[in-house]
Amino acid sequence: MASINLIDAFQEFKDAESIDRPTMMKVVEDVFKTLLRKKYGSDENFDVIVNAEKGDLEIIRRRMIMDDDDVNDPNEEVSYSEAIKIEPDFEVGEELLQEVDLYDFGRRAILAAKQTLASRIGDLKKEALKQKYSGRIGEIVSAEIYQVWKKEVLCLDEEGNELIMPKSEQIPTDYFKKGENTRAVVARVDIKNNSPVIILSRTSPLFLSKLLEIEVPEIFDGLIAIKKIVREPGERAKVAVESYDDRIDPVGACVGMKGSRIHGIVRELKNENIDVINFTTNIQLLIQRSLTPAKISYMNLDTDKKQADVYLKADQVSLAIGRRGVNIKLACELTGYEIDVYREDEEQVELVDFDLDEFADEIDQWIIDEFKRVGCDTAQSVLKLSDAELERRTDLEKETIADVRRILQTEVDRKD
Repeated sequence: MASINLIDAFQEFKDAESIDRPTMMKVVEDVFKTLLRKKYGSDENFDVIVNAEKGDLEIIRRRMIMDDDDVNDPNEEVSYSEAIKIEPDFEVGEELLQEVDLYDFGRRAILAAKQTLASRIGDLKKEALKQKYSGRIGEIVSAEIYQVWKKEVLCLDEEGNELIMPKSEQIPTDYFKKGENTRAVVARVDIKNNSPVIILSRTSPLFLSKLLEIEVPEIFDGLIAIKKIVREPGERAKVAVESYDDRIDPVGACVGMKGSRIHGIVRELKNENIDVINFTTNIQLLIQRSLTPAKISYMNLDTDKKQADVYLKADQVSLAIGRRGVNIKLACELTGYEIDVYREDEEQVELVDFDLDEFADEIDQWIIDEFKRVGCDTAQSVLKLSDAELERRTDLEKETIADVRRILQTEVDRKD
């Protein structure tokens, strides 16, 4: 029996904790019954006894003892003369139980059985891994960084299973080193070359959702619901939350005292700015909140076209748009509306602005040229800068600057 070295094959079964014992026994039986069918044409009168602990097996052949002239099927019957060679006390009509020597199958058949067994074990492991992680999609896992490549990172879970985090699922500022641990959410299970590939993500909104669930007990308990999350990984995220208990402020609960709850999440997400806003079915109010930290003056809403024209003061426009347009992009995704931002005083500024050359009769040309040298060629471009800033940029005296500002302001006010 030991000649076929089944110890290694059984050890693989024992190591694969996800494979239950009945399944293990069934697979081994199936493999060797296939071997029996190839050699004897049938496996009906054979018992395959597996001892997984010791790593061996027995195959018992059952045949009825018949008179020498009455043997019709050698697979199910054995002649009396042959039976007494095994045990002299046998009689006709008894059942002969005989152990099958695996050497009889031949070396090639045994090797084929080993390969088939190893293949079946591999398939069971793959299926068990697929089932395990298919049921964990959306859960956060902690994994060890095993290998860092240009396009992806290979991680290992606590059982040594391989997990993949593609570059597209990493936060742009993520930096991984072999041996360290990282957290990510199970995004999906792909099948590649008949093998399951577990894909992890740190950019998915689900990752932020689960982090909030861990940090904010009210979310875990169902007192606060996360209505929607939109993210630009590593840059900014917006989270709309709603409280089912009037006594609980959902935004305050998520942020925590002095930001204690949100700070841990921000660090995990590599300093990603997180705007937590109170969800409302009032779309106008939701748009206003979604453009945080900008403050809106007023807006025109077209609910049919899902279009919003938002008007803000000049100093709020850049806040509403955000760096590289991230803030307004996320606001559009969160609300489902196409949002256009306008300066509320845009027309007014154009009406009351003048070219500095128009003041040549009141201001010396060399002073006008000095302002132009630093990029101030209109009345408004001068007035929007402070005296100190103008003094720093130009070679003009404080009194000269004050006189010029007075002249320009008088004309603008008169025009208004």
